Amino acid sequence: MRARGPCGRAQGPCGRVRGPWGRAAGGRHRRNRHTYPFTLWGVPYLEPFAIGFDLDLTLADTRTAIAAVYRALSEETGVPIDTAAVVRRIGPPLEEEIGYWYPPERVPEMVARYRAVYPEIAIPATVAMDGAREALDAVRQLGGRVVVVSGKNQADTERTVRHLDFPVDAVVGGLFGMDKGVALREHRAVAYVGDHPGDVDAARAAEITSIGVATGGFDAAALTDYGADIVLPDLRAFPDWLTRRYAGRYPNGHPEGRPEGYSDAVPDVRR
Repeated sequence: MRARGPCGRAQGPCGRVRGPWGRAAGGRHRRNRHTYPFTLWGVPYLEPFAIGFDLDLTLADTRTAIAAVYRALSEETGVPIDTAAVVRRIGPPLEEEIGYWYPPERVPEMVARYRAVYPEIAIPATVAMDGAREALDAVRQLGGRVVVVSGKNQADTERTVRHLDFPVDAVVGGLFGMDKGVALREHRAVAYVGDHPGDVDAARAAEITSIGVATGGFDAAALTDYGADIVLPDLRAFPDWLTRRYAGRYPNGHPEGRPEGYSDAVPDVRR
């Protein structure tokens, strides 16, 4: 019978007291014999990655659509609205833009009215930005997940994604700037792509790579000066960047491709 040390624990062959899981008490944990990366089928296994994308003026060209909604509000209320100015400022929360045209006491009413007419007026007028589909396909071909995080409300974000038939894995609406960082962290995004300085703030909040695209109201120099890690002229340049970053990896890390459970479907919204 093996000798017992103080507290009744079994001593090891060299007299060292063993802990409750067989480790030497007070000793170091034995180093795991596996080293990163793990291998499956003889090739390196890499954890699936996720890329976050903004929606308006990054994936979706909503300029004509949003201008049409503001024209409708102007006609209904008799309040002049400069739709060209509205389009130049696309990005921040709706309440902020409405506040340029209506007094504070009317902002909640006009926000509600805007959202009531948006599906009928704006969704049909929305088109994909150049290179958007190719960018999303590039992520998924490498086994990555696509996460859309937008300042647009949840229902209209989902409607827009569905209208454009974008292959995405998650859709999160109603967030702007640093608040987007929470969703990006939850979905384990490694980079966030957007056209606005607020999207750079989002990436910073999530501590991930910020990729600016000069397709909105801010040019490449402005996005660079604000601190974007990478700035592309538009999404047509994104697949090359992604391929260089993840060159040589198999989809989902191994030859079997995307795992079960991936879905191209966008949650159905009936509102």
